[in-house]
Amino acid sequence: MRLLIAESEPPEARDARRAATGKSSGETYVAALRTLVPDASFDLHQPAEPGGLPAALADYDGVFLSGSPLHVYHDDHAVRANVEFMRAVFAAGVPSFGSCAGLHLAVAAAGGSVRRNPDGHEVGLARRIVPTAEGARHPLLAGRPAAFDAPAVHGDEVETLPPGGALLLAGNAVSPVQAAEIRHGAGVFWGVQYHPELPLEELAQAIRRQAGELVERGLARDEGSVEDQAALFEGLGREPDRLDLAWRLGVDREITEQARRQRELANVLASLVRPTQSRRGRA
Repeated sequence: MRLLIAESEPPEARDARRAATGKSSGETYVAALRTLVPDASFDLHQPAEPGGLPAALADYDGVFLSGSPLHVYHDDHAVRANVEFMRAVFAAGVPSFGSCAGLHLAVAAAGGSVRRNPDGHEVGLARRIVPTAEGARHPLLAGRPAAFDAPAVHGDEVETLPPGGALLLAGNAVSPVQAAEIRHGAGVFWGVQYHPELPLEELAQAIRRQAGELVERGLARDEGSVEDQAALFEGLGREPDRLDLAWRLGVDREITEQARRQRELANVLASLVRPTQSRRGRA
């Protein structure tokens, strides 16, 4: 299995993330996917940096687009390059998946729109995500309960899904588009607003990196409160059987168990990437 991981985060954000967690966003994806397909080969690509499109893009069995601080509604080189890359993925017919900014790039590439979320941030968890009728039947969300929480760090959201070949698969009270399928050109994309690839320890670091903004927006009284919340996630990541930490965070096994948090990744591999791999005779 050949997988391409596209990182849209700019170099300075990548360096800051590595300093905090030891991994870039794309490297976090590789680590998560490697637990599910240890024998796969992985290539990292930064669409906004020199080098152009990867050669033989259509030879990959799947493309994964990481999250990043990219704001898709900004008209700058990084956004244009990443949207162009996603259009090339659609044109090549390679099945793809993205979380957070990855979803936003696919939406923009196919003609939808993204905006700053007027209802504020989801930082830590996206709560009470509910599949739509289509989502309850869709293989992306196979195994998910009727309502669930998921790791999330975002202030932007999908405003409108692309016209034509898009399905709304899940939403919640903060962001109506929490999961979607987009068919555009020759390609199929599945995406989510939340982060199934994110370990809880890295989620804790993401919370810490946004401490000032969380206080400014009124989500925390002070930076000490932010640290307290981050420490709970970090502790639960290290000791997932700590019922006291799960109780304080108000979470269940959809958060504490890695396999449940990563359910969408496993579903994409099983239902979208594996069939492509088999058709190419690499099973």
